[in-house]
Order: sequence, then C-alpha cells, then structure tokens
Amino acid sequence: MTDLTGTQRLYYDDAMLLRFSASIVALADDGRRVYLDRSAFYPTSGGQPHDTGVLADVTVVDVVDEDDRVAPCLAEPVGLPVGAMVVGQVDRARRRDFMQQHTAQHLLSALLADRYGWPTVSVHFGDVTSTVDVSGVEGLSAAQLTRIEHEVNEAIVANHAVAVSYEDAATATGLRKASDRDGMLRIVSIEGLDRSACGGTHVARTGELGMLLLRGAEKTRGHTRLEYVCGERAVRRARADAELLERTARPLSAAPDDLPVLVPRQLERLSEQDAEIRRLRKALAGYEAAALWQQAAPDASGLRRLRHEVDGPVKDAEALAQACVALGHCVMLVTSRTTGGVLIATAADSAVDAGASLKAALQAVGGRGGGSPRLAQGSVPDIARLPELLSALGF
Repeated sequence: MTDLTGTQRLYYDDAMLLRFSASIVALADDGRRVYLDRSAFYPTSGGQPHDTGVLADVTVVDVVDEDDRVAPCLAEPVGLPVGAMVVGQVDRARRRDFMQQHTAQHLLSALLADRYGWPTVSVHFGDVTSTVDVSGVEGLSAAQLTRIEHEVNEAIVANHAVAVSYEDAATATGLRKASDRDGMLRIVSIEGLDRSACGGTHVARTGELGMLLLRGAEKTRGHTRLEYVCGERAVRRARADAELLERTARPLSAAPDDLPVLVPRQLERLSEQDAEIRRLRKALAGYEAAALWQQAAPDASGLRRLRHEVDGPVKDAEALAQACVALGHCVMLVTSRTTGGVLIATAADSAVDAGASLKAALQAVGGRGGGSPRLAQGSVPDIARLPELLSALGF
C-alpha cells in the first residue's frame, strides 16, 4: 500500500454533498478498504457514527478515520485498481439523521450550560436515541425537563444559522470548551448561541431540526444523563408512543387520555384480588393439610410423616407444608416429579432438624441443598435418585 498525503474531507465544507467522484489511491483488506484522494463519507469520529452508502456500486458498511486518511470499508472487494475513478453515494437518510442529532446536541449543551450552569461532559449518538451527560445537576424534576425541552424547541423555531469556519487554535476565542488541538480548528457556530470546535456534520439552520423531544433523565456515574431524539426521529417516537397508548387503552375500552386514572384503579383492583387469592390459597392449604395429617399414621413416637408430590417447583407447595407442620408433631416432604426439587418442613415439636436432615440425605445421592431447622430445600442431580433420597429421610 502506497503512502498518502491525506484525504480531502468534502463533508467539512458541504454536509449535504452526498454524491461525489474520487480516485483510488490505495487499497487494503483485499480491496475491501479503499483509500480515496477525496471523500464525502463521514467516518466514526467525535461520538458521531459513520455514514453508509455505496462506492463504485459496492455497499459501504463502515468508514474509518486514520488521522490524515479516511477509508470507506466495503461489503466486498471494490474490484478496481489503484488510480481508478469511482463515484460514491452517501445514504441521505442516515446522514441527515445524524446531522440533526449532532446539531441538536450542540444546541442542548449550549442551553444547559448557559441557563443552568450544567456543562456537558460526554455525548453519545445512537441509532435510536442520543444522550448528553452533564455535571452540576442537584436534581432534575419532570417540570424542569419539560421547561428545558420547551426552551430548546424555542431556539429551534427561531431558526438560528449554523455556520462552519476555520480559525487558528492559538487565537480562537469564545469556544464553549477549550480545544487541546494545535493549528487550524474547524468551528461550528450556532448564531448567537454557541461556538464549538467540531469535525461533525450539521444542518444549516436550527429550523431543520424540526423538534426535540427529551425522553428522560437519569443519574449515571456522578453525572446526569439526558436522553433525546429530534427531527424525524422525534416524529417517529411520538407516533410510536401514541400507538402504544392506543393499544394499551383498547383492551380496557378506554381512550388514551383516560389511562392515568384508569391504570392505577385497575392496579388497585388487581392488588385486592391478589390478596384475596392468597387468603383463599391459605385457607385451601389448611384444609389439604388437615386431610394429609389425618391420613398419615403416627409412628411409635407419635411423629407423622406427610408426603406430597408436585409437577412444578417445590416452592409452590411451601404454603401447604407450613400449614401441615403448624398442626404439630410431623414432618412434611414435598418432591417434584419434573424438576427433582425437594422441600422438607418440620414442626417445632418434631425433634427433626429440616436443614441438617435434608443436607445429609442430599449429599448421599450427589444433590445439593439445605436450610433452617424448620424449612429446607434442595434438588437431586437425577430424578431417578429420588427413591434413594426418600429412603434416607425415612419416607
């Protein structure tokens, strides 16, 4: 691969240049990584994801930044030699989307710093939502979030010009965040609101952002993270939210606007019904326990050994086991014919330690488990070994 002097980054001066021609100056990765003399493809950089599109009719799946070079990475070899002329086409929808998200971040960060004193410490542009992490936030209420959203949208509607300029780092002033770079800086300015050193792609005026929707805020690593969408994403998200509310309201024969009152009422009813179900299960367990206790013949010491089998988890029979041992002088054993689970409960006057007894019996058959003197659980490694366990426990 020959050495290059660098790639002319066409997106620096014209973010809406989507179709361009260029010469191949080097190839790598068997022709899948193509170095051009000039490129409109934006590489992953500064938190902004890369462009996609086609180059010489081959799909561009990634674009990498190698300091002074930008290389589109293709789904398959380009099939052309060094020196060939090619045409590149940037995916318009993806480019426009990230232009909107990135410009919205500049606008949001400027507002949060100027009006609230919350500087941005990091940003992330995702395929679905984007985030801004800020410091200095003592607390952020829903009302504050709504007000911030309104203020950002006022700035969007004001249609401020967004311009790109180049200034020497030694003399550039008024930057929102000082740059650690030397030499020439690319500065993106939002008229009257922000000046930031940035290599990303941006819209020409804030009105092109359409609208911004703040999705929420959360604490993370000592900072506060605000999640947002703007432009076409905000419209899609608002439509998805509306459809979600409609689907939720439909089974309740209600309108979406009724949900804030109806849902808490339904949850309260469910809570009452759950309490009633628990009460009935407890009563039923009492009747079943009495029947099991009566059917089990006491041994010479008067101890009754009760046995119960379930199809699912043995924990589901814990209420029945507790009801049984509450009748006194008995040991209750529950096994699962499907999971190999075992539960043992003992009455306080049974003189049997549930945890110690079960642990010893399980160890004898290669199982694991244990618990307290009154209640213990475990499982056998093979259901076929349950009979051995029962014998070890005296059942």
